[in-house]
Amino acid sequence: MVYASYAQFHPDELQIVGVADPMAYRREAVARLYDLPPERCFATAEEATDRPKFADVAINGTMDHQHVTTSLPLLRAGYDILLEKPFAISETEMWELVRTARDLDRRVMICHVLRYAPFYVAIRRRVMDGVIGDLLTVETAEYVSYHHMAVGFVRGKWARRQHGYASMLMAKCCHDLDLITWMKSGTSPRSVASFGSNYQFRPERAPRGAGTRCLVDCEIEATCLYSARKQYLDHPDRWAFYVWDSLEHLDSPTMEDKKASLMGDSPYGRCVWKCEMDVVDHQSVMIDFEDGTTASHTMVGGASRPGRSIHLVGTEGEIEGFMEEGRFVVRHPDPRPGHEVAETCVDLDLLEGSQGATGGHGGGDLRLVSDFLHVVRGEAPSISTTSLDDSVAGHLIGFSADRAMQERRVIDLSL
Repeated sequence: MVYASYAQFHPDELQIVGVADPMAYRREAVARLYDLPPERCFATAEEATDRPKFADVAINGTMDHQHVTTSLPLLRAGYDILLEKPFAISETEMWELVRTARDLDRRVMICHVLRYAPFYVAIRRRVMDGVIGDLLTVETAEYVSYHHMAVGFVRGKWARRQHGYASMLMAKCCHDLDLITWMKSGTSPRSVASFGSNYQFRPERAPRGAGTRCLVDCEIEATCLYSARKQYLDHPDRWAFYVWDSLEHLDSPTMEDKKASLMGDSPYGRCVWKCEMDVVDHQSVMIDFEDGTTASHTMVGGASRPGRSIHLVGTEGEIEGFMEEGRFVVRHPDPRPGHEVAETCVDLDLLEGSQGATGGHGGGDLRLVSDFLHVVRGEAPSISTTSLDDSVAGHLIGFSADRAMQERRVIDLSL
């Protein structure tokens, strides 16, 4: 829906002409918004592709484990696709989609939206221009806030692999792994190691007096950081799309409706230490590239402040910044007497035409759609444009990192 909203701002570039969703009230909402006739509303991708091709492209925003199974019929029906990440949940699935797209000569652009955030675009331009010489290391980190961790990966859809299918690394950080391979574009990863665990959200770490449901049987709810009351009733709009999905059929659910859902069978009313999650709450990834350079990514769940950091060190300087701050520092060695380092701060809000970091993912969401439309119209791609082949390297790193962590060994990607 976020990507489709581009049509509301630029109807001369994009028109929504159909929808497929198994939930009738969602189909009806889209039909009302974009004035779609009943014959253009479908329950499944297969149902939509049984009809003669009636659009130029498809936007696929299904859940992780549905990406390949819904994209294959779209590709075979002749559609180019803007496809959510991770675009597969296993290497086998990934290669099946890649082969099909190649054989049919279809365009598939993966939604690596951070490539389009002004923050990362500005950094990538400087790397391409040789501002810091040849890259030696790329260090990235994602700090997942305590409330995001709880709603998505402890209580929510990605808390168990049998439900979310993708690992936390792939669901949350394939953006970051893609950024690493983008900064190292043209150089393939050679080997991967990784370590991580669920350190915090386990039954044995539950505070004394913790119940099973925050608003039902918990003695410490009033003082608990992860209280469902504090997380969701006191912040009813923060994660509304996830927390109140069981109330989506109601036009205007009341606070009493929301409280009742948390006291009932909503997964978001559970104690975070007793959710039986089987994903990690922190993980570090180390990458060796074929040219001998290295990279690392660290994901930490439960941070006080959410955000992403990046630190590039090259043979002639370095770049370091925090995306949410909208600025980064470029440093160069300064051997003059009385000096050591020369620094320049790049503030994106001050750059003409940058428009800061408005919108989702640091301003990348709708810029991604715009670029996709340029590509399918046959126009010049942007610095951020990603082909399906470009996305393979970052996904391979993610799949290999999870294997390396589980098997406690280094994974050789050349094999």
